[in-house]
Amino acid sequence: MPQPAEFLEYPHRAYGMDQDRYDWQPADRRAPVQLKSGARAMAFITIPLEFFPLDPPAKPFKHPGAMVTPYPDLRHYTTRDYGNRVGVFRLLKELESAGLKATFAVNAEVARRYAPLIERIRQGGHEIAAHGVSTAHIHHAGLSEEEERALVAQTRAALPDAVTWMSPARNQSFRTPDLVREAGFTTCLDWESDQRPLPMRTAHGPLSCLPNHYELSDFLILGTRSQSEDEWADQILEAAAQTVAEYASRGAQCFGFTLTPYITGLPFRIEAVTRVLKGLAAMDGLEVATAASVTSAFEGAAP
Repeated sequence: MPQPAEFLEYPHRAYGMDQDRYDWQPADRRAPVQLKSGARAMAFITIPLEFFPLDPPAKPFKHPGAMVTPYPDLRHYTTRDYGNRVGVFRLLKELESAGLKATFAVNAEVARRYAPLIERIRQGGHEIAAHGVSTAHIHHAGLSEEEERALVAQTRAALPDAVTWMSPARNQSFRTPDLVREAGFTTCLDWESDQRPLPMRTAHGPLSCLPNHYELSDFLILGTRSQSEDEWADQILEAAAQTVAEYASRGAQCFGFTLTPYITGLPFRIEAVTRVLKGLAAMDGLEVATAASVTSAFEGAAP
């Protein structure tokens, strides 16, 4: 017996994708672009500075780096705290040794609690990006518009000069892009749909989405997948080399990856960090810059 005809009716069926934030535009069907600097590719480094409470809420879900064992989970809490006390300074030293600038994605709670750390990052000439209120304040569809707007406003108040946004756990509601653009942010590190900055439509103007590759995250490769430090470093350097090599066919592209202070800031991983940073700095055709600078460079690119 055949199914009734209405079983095949779907009012939202249409050509393209299931969201209207940007157009479907495959990489092989668009004009290559050239950067004014002459770089064939750009890379950006994201360093999250996060506050993890001892008693994180379980809803809508626990942040991937949140406490694991029964309260009080001091083992994981102090590991995360180590990142903001010790690990981040190792990463700063290695960045400065390689002559590179990074984007530090900062929770509002970190900005409020660790002002000397924020000042140290500013003195190094790095970008300060907004990373929500804390790891306990996840953006999700269960929030009302006013509740989520209040989270964005609290973050903006703590980081008034930031132009780049990354949501806690990189999780969004359907309205997050509109709210962060409304608050004055112009670059977003949550969506990674392309290999060049992707202008997302919002109710308050375009929001540039940069490919901050989760597949290159130290949290994923070293923590979740338990791969070696050499394997992690090889993957980042290979991504950079491939992105540069594709210039002839695709024009300038970009990519980003994450250095988490409580993971790659540990002493036995610094040698691998050094290899990555110096390898990127020396790579012909690659420019390493902050996320905001990558957005600006591609906005000024020529066909």
